[in-house]
Amino acid sequence: MPDVVTTPTPAADRAPTPVRRPPEGAHALVVGATGIAGSALLEQLVAAGWRATGLSRKPAEIAGAGHVAADLLSPDSLRAALGELRPTHVFITAWSRQATEADNIRVNGGMVRDLLAVLGPQGSLRHVTLVTGLKHYLGPFEAYGVGVLPDTPFLEDAERRPVENFYYAQEDEVFAAAKAFGFTWSVHRAHTVIGHAVGNAMNLVSTLGAYAAIVRATGRPFQFPGSLTSWHGVVDLTDAALLADHQLWAATTGAAADTAFNIVDGDVVRWRRLWPRLAAHLGVEARGPGDTVLPLEEQMAGAEPVWARLVAEHNLVEPVLSRVASWWHTDADLGRDTEVLADMTNSRLAGFTGYVSTERALPRLLDRYRAERILP
Repeated sequence: MPDVVTTPTPAADRAPTPVRRPPEGAHALVVGATGIAGSALLEQLVAAGWRATGLSRKPAEIAGAGHVAADLLSPDSLRAALGELRPTHVFITAWSRQATEADNIRVNGGMVRDLLAVLGPQGSLRHVTLVTGLKHYLGPFEAYGVGVLPDTPFLEDAERRPVENFYYAQEDEVFAAAKAFGFTWSVHRAHTVIGHAVGNAMNLVSTLGAYAAIVRATGRPFQFPGSLTSWHGVVDLTDAALLADHQLWAATTGAAADTAFNIVDGDVVRWRRLWPRLAAHLGVEARGPGDTVLPLEEQMAGAEPVWARLVAEHNLVEPVLSRVASWWHTDADLGRDTEVLADMTNSRLAGFTGYVSTERALPRLLDRYRAERILP
């Protein structure tokens, strides 16, 4: 049994974070090392004393971690990069957005299959974690929230919805490889992940920060762009550091083996209360939703010259607005006409007690982006 040492963290928005020591001979491979989830996980692995390697196309600059460059869409690239790596624990946090769900299934299911086809025969794998999300219950983007949805909070043992979904394809590839190669697995269904990364396709925090900066620079209010349902209802989010700890917990806890989990902060928030607080923190005028949804993708069309001016005025380090703001994904999050929150019974019964205050975590993350000159 690995050592677990509970240490207080300096952040006032979370419960004390355990340091989950590596089992003997453990070597962790984080797939998608430059994303929000992957980079947070690498940081925790290194802090806990694991031998850790990140896999991504571009280098992951995490002190103390190794790196292998590979293209997840190329079996040849995976074989060349991973042929002698022999990790014991694999954490899959990557996906590739495609134009249709059929293509998402083909590409993202194929990535998992090809990865484990290389690593499985090496005989070293003990545990594989797969990060997916609440689209497991809501449906894929092209059928998002359509039809009869499960009641909230979403239960981990709910039957799969009768729609194509690349999350199901990824799960099935993990299940098949586990049966073939004899490792345990866990699935981690996160809600919107809040954390720190640049160039990520789904980044709520930096998107809202960029939106605030642009409306401040153009003399406009910080208007909630989503639906009245999202404004008035309750919702949960997932802190990236909590998601990382959840994966490490599952990978080193026997009671968590071969289980699918929801993973959210453990609280719920209402945007109608949170939005004015974020506006005050960002120095903009808060305004609630209009009679119709006002998508950011439409509001922010043509905003690149404003961002270029902000980059020059504030000496920002990321000149490409699309690498800071993922308008389309935040529109999907805030524009829903249904309540979304997740039950965490599987985690609680197996002993996981992690918790983050979402309302406190969001300003802290915005401050980090500003301190690193990603946001003005």
